[in-house]
Amino acid sequence: MNIVVLAGGLSPERDVSLVTGSKVCEALRQNGHNVILMDVFMGREGDDVAHWFEKSEEVSVTVSGIPETAPDLAAVKASRADQSDCFFGPNVITLCQMADIVFMALHGENGENGKIQAAFDLFGIRYTGSDYLSSAIAMNKELAKKVLAAGGVPVPRGFAVKKGVQTSKQPGFPCVVKPCCGGSSIGVSIVNDQKEYEQALEEAFRWEDEVVVEQYIQGREFSICVIDGKALPVIEIAPISGFYDYKNKYQAGSTVETCPAELPEIQTKEMQGYAELAAQVIGLDTYSRMDFLMDDDGRMYCLEANTLPGMTPTSLIPQEAAAIGVSYNELCEQLIQISLQKMEKRS
Repeated sequence: MNIVVLAGGLSPERDVSLVTGSKVCEALRQNGHNVILMDVFMGREGDDVAHWFEKSEEVSVTVSGIPETAPDLAAVKASRADQSDCFFGPNVITLCQMADIVFMALHGENGENGKIQAAFDLFGIRYTGSDYLSSAIAMNKELAKKVLAAGGVPVPRGFAVKKGVQTSKQPGFPCVVKPCCGGSSIGVSIVNDQKEYEQALEEAFRWEDEVVVEQYIQGREFSICVIDGKALPVIEIAPISGFYDYKNKYQAGSTVETCPAELPEIQTKEMQGYAELAAQVIGLDTYSRMDFLMDDDGRMYCLEANTLPGMTPTSLIPQEAAAIGVSYNELCEQLIQISLQKMEKRS
């Protein structure tokens, strides 16, 4: 097949996305496909697009790795050659229309909020992952929590705060403050008093105009991938220091990850059941990842749903797949085949 792996963009998770895309691109080439790694925002100049798949290994993006801090997006914007107001870079749409399918290696707002999926639907472009509506719901943490709670999935208590809008709601301490639509724990703070709360709001508002404030849950952290409605093994995440923030997610050796998680079978089945239910009620019908916390009394809380989970060397889904004997290359192939089947049903 001719495949475009779409990565990059203008999300704070840009660097993570490029590493995911590079890894997926390598795997799909090893699987025998003609694969082009494309930065959705930068695109690629040239007028011989029709022949790019014939020389796909020459048409690619240089990927350096994931720094400890989020990228300077203003600098990224300034580096685009054509300085166009269009989000899609040169030749991106044309190349994606030529492909048999686009592997969505995007993370964060530009890729997971449903806008690109909606555009691709209009252009007749096939892509991996869930549709525009379920992506939009999952991306907004406040809306997703309401949908999950209504569907019977336990979630933390909390409320949303909009930038510049006064609210009478006050958190109990400790609490968690995070951007409403962010990912990779960028802009997330755990706060213990009013002063820290105000500082945390200021930090979160640097990234977005809406913030979610949630009860802090002391306990163990887990994640579960759901593929085609079926949960994979539970993985436990234990940062060596601090919490599971941007650095601990992507710097090798920062976190101890145990898969399958050491849990009694009854708790494993319960958490997997909640993960499958969460995917169902939001409508994430291809693949997704649900993050959970479990307190000392065994109560489980679904923190969020991730519609395009990371596929970097330290990401969780490849580890969960490996636990049931599915290699990285096989996983990439599965995600493509399942997505193609779902696209056929939607059309």
